[in-house]
Amino acid sequence: MGLAVHFRCQLEQVKGFRVDAMSRMRGVDPFPELWERRTTIEVDGDLMDLLSLPDLVKAKKTQRSKDWPMIQRLVEANWFQNQHEPNPARVEFWLKECRTSELLLRMVKEHSVQAARVANTRPLLLHAIAGEVLELERGLEHEQKKAMSEDKAYWEPLKKEIERLRIQCRVNSRE
Repeated sequence: MGLAVHFRCQLEQVKGFRVDAMSRMRGVDPFPELWERRTTIEVDGDLMDLLSLPDLVKAKKTQRSKDWPMIQRLVEANWFQNQHEPNPARVEFWLKECRTSELLLRMVKEHSVQAARVANTRPLLLHAIAGEVLELERGLEHEQKKAMSEDKAYWEPLKKEIERLRIQCRVNSRE
């Protein structure tokens, strides 16, 4: 159905930390594919499996304004951490997901051949390639608004279904 459960941690060392368990997310692949691409990190000796960075960025493309600066920071951090060790997959990720015009201008100069290819699926890169900053920024804004609108449309029928289930639960509890 696409519902989520949110948990807030209460242990003092992680007080307020939120864990989201999602049965389905808009814009990302099914769980088995996500699992194959997962990132595993170690925290205090415990292994934790997380969404891969590209999948996390896709999952963050929501109608919530607060998710978009996080997308920008995640991609920028990955760029600054790995820019001196680019590989085709990383460069494609950066070109497809970067939300910063200045950084996109730099990326298309450094990776012009791959930028031209990726522009077939992300046309705003043509503005970066041409050095058209204003048009590039408009394109970034348009992308964000479009994704936010798509997310809102995705969740609308699900919210109605949740409300129907709440009402049904109340009716059943009175019987």
